[in-house]
Amino acid sequence: MYTNDFRGVKLSALGMGNMRLPVIGGKDEQIDMETYAQMIDLCMKAGINYYDTAWGYHAGNSETAVGEVMRRYPRDSYYLATKFPGYDLSNMGKVKEIFEKQLQKCQTEYFDFYLFHNVCEMNIDHYLDPKYGILDYLLEQKKNGRIRHLGFSCHGAVPVLKRFLEAYGEHMEFCQLQLNWLDWKLQDARTKVEICAEYDIPVWVMEPLRGGKLASLSEDAEKKLKSLHPEMTIPEWSFRFLQTIPNVTMVLSGMSTMAQLEENLRTFEERKTLNEEELQALSEIADEMLKLDTVPCTACRYCTTHCPMHLNIPELLAMYNEHKFTGGGFIVPMRLSAMPEEEKPSACIGCHSCEAVCPQQIAIPDTLAKLAAMLG
Repeated sequence: MYTNDFRGVKLSALGMGNMRLPVIGGKDEQIDMETYAQMIDLCMKAGINYYDTAWGYHAGNSETAVGEVMRRYPRDSYYLATKFPGYDLSNMGKVKEIFEKQLQKCQTEYFDFYLFHNVCEMNIDHYLDPKYGILDYLLEQKKNGRIRHLGFSCHGAVPVLKRFLEAYGEHMEFCQLQLNWLDWKLQDARTKVEICAEYDIPVWVMEPLRGGKLASLSEDAEKKLKSLHPEMTIPEWSFRFLQTIPNVTMVLSGMSTMAQLEENLRTFEERKTLNEEELQALSEIADEMLKLDTVPCTACRYCTTHCPMHLNIPELLAMYNEHKFTGGGFIVPMRLSAMPEEEKPSACIGCHSCEAVCPQQIAIPDTLAKLAAMLG
């Protein structure tokens, strides 16, 4: 595992994201602790020293799981990161309460890295409103040694990123962005990376495989990449792309299986950048993919915690994208035929609660209605 320097700290180039942990029976809230502990043991053995979690991951159980597993290791042998959950506006006045609870859940006395979570259009006004005292409280915790490094994650568009940095940039030490070779264009991630560079803020990467969607590509796209590097796996292309960007310091991957972890560890044994021909190949594939009418869901599952009908929204949106990608086909109708009526897209009541916490700002009820209409 190669490392990158951050303010004199050697961080493993690959970090363990704790948002897509192995689960039992397909239930997001039921983490498979035995498998998870085995994965962490391999991470530590292989040199991964950065572990990222958050208040809302796995229906609130990720921080607890991280605390339970990581307490088996000396506290100074790894770096722990979590976030203030401002993606839910009801949390804005609870920064002290939530921070203290996070320390308890993670079984730690301090966080090495702490973030404003998901700075975006729906919460920027609240994050910057001094009446909530969020920045002041977090800076106080940093002064007291309970936060070592303060940063933020951002799903918002370029104007939101600029506005946040204009207000708080002097206090931010790192920025976590959704960054991959598809979002380089789709979400204008290139401009976001350039803005961070202007502030001399290193970039942490989330969604390097876009929720797994870049782990496998169309037959033509894979053939194109294999012609350039037959020995490289498709996921490896995404990681090599990120290794090519100079101010990327940390790449987080939400690994759900031992196989994914082992493959990623091989990729990060050494840094290998892409040349112009290889970057152009990815750009051309991205152009082809973006011609399709899909929605940019990354299966973060914030929406599911706010759905009164308890719909598995990421799964339904994945079905929508699958149906659009393939131009129809039998896969989605087959899946839906096996689902009870209360779990189908037609069960959506259009309350829009899900949209209020969607980092991608997807028009979820409208999309579900389109899916229901497409399939009759």
